Amino acid sequence: MALTFTLDPAITPTLRDGLLTLWTDVSNTGGAVGFVPPVTREDIRPSLLKHFTAMADGTSRLLVGHDEDGTVAATAFVTHNSHPLMKHWVWLYTVMVHPRHQGRGYGRDLLAAAERSVRTLDGIEAIRLTCRGGLGLERFYASCGYKEVGRVPDAIRVAPGDDRDDVIMLLPLA
Repeated sequence: MALTFTLDPAITPTLRDGLLTLWTDVSNTGGAVGFVPPVTREDIRPSLLKHFTAMADGTSRLLVGHDEDGTVAATAFVTHNSHPLMKHWVWLYTVMVHPRHQGRGYGRDLLAAAERSVRTLDGIEAIRLTCRGGLGLERFYASCGYKEVGRVPDAIRVAPGDDRDDVIMLLPLA
């Protein structure tokens, strides 16, 4: 069954808790979403609150995917640039699909929903994201139309002696 995607959903306690659970579960199964396992919901909460603050000030928007049970199953944050010379593209942050749903094409569905949502924004010509090297994520994003446009070697330190590239991907919308 397909996920149902909503851009700019109302932030309710249920949604907040679902996002915390999603982010924690993805992190604890090795997902490259800003943390290294093990993490708790309380470890994640400050980062989620930063996203909520950006949403409240209009610089970020939430795209959430719910499964057939209404559970938060996927998410991405679309963030506008504040720099006046870069307002023609947006960032895609915290792109994740719950581990129980991975392998079903929901990651592609999430990226397609993000692209559709961004195409409704005036003046936006591209989507940019970064991913952690060493996990094959750049191949996945490339298969969804993103192009690798840069790479910073060893920019992400997962653990002592385990440095990964920060890979910059771009999806032109024109």
